[in-house]
Amino acid sequence: MRNLDLFNSNPCNAIQTIGDGVVFLSEFALSNEQDLLTSLHQLVALSPFTKMYTPSGLAMSVTTTSCGLAGWVSDAYGYRYSKKNPSTNLPWPQMPESFLQLAQQAADTAGYKNFVPDSCLINRYQAGAKMSLHQDKNEKDFSQPIVSVSLGLPATFLFGGLAREDKTIRLPLEHGDVVVWGGPARLFFHGVLPIKAGKHPGLGEQRINLTFRKAL
Repeated sequence: MRNLDLFNSNPCNAIQTIGDGVVFLSEFALSNEQDLLTSLHQLVALSPFTKMYTPSGLAMSVTTTSCGLAGWVSDAYGYRYSKKNPSTNLPWPQMPESFLQLAQQAADTAGYKNFVPDSCLINRYQAGAKMSLHQDKNEKDFSQPIVSVSLGLPATFLFGGLAREDKTIRLPLEHGDVVVWGGPARLFFHGVLPIKAGKHPGLGEQRINLTFRKAL
């Protein structure tokens, strides 16, 4: 059983405020789990996961794809959103209705009304993959929140402050958990510790992270 002491809240409460502008929704995505997984498999068939590189040429440990009007890309030209998948030179797949509904319902539950994401970054973490502390700052409208959905293997999410050196808290995330942040926390640094080896009954030896944004 997960340890929720760090949330300073009742562990039985599925909706927990863990900081100003940050809300944790325990197992929020499980009510629509099968539709989400079906949509995910369809998306990956259309736009497979690829390895991206930082502007300095380092390979990211996660593999990535996207859906929606724009997808997040990284290469020698920098971090940005593109309306086309650079691997195929085709538009990204349309965001599935199951994805859109989940993102809007999670944002609404967290207190962010009228969220209409136009991009979903999909990261695949296999054993050992991680995400260094970073800010989501390539979007044009910082008044809109970020909605992050965890599927598959568990992860430890790091959430800090406006400076990289700020103290971080560790949030244990399991299959179906959702974290929403915005407002004063919108540009907080965050990351993911290396994923431990394991096998999830629905997604196998991987963690999938769906991150919804208003990019354009």
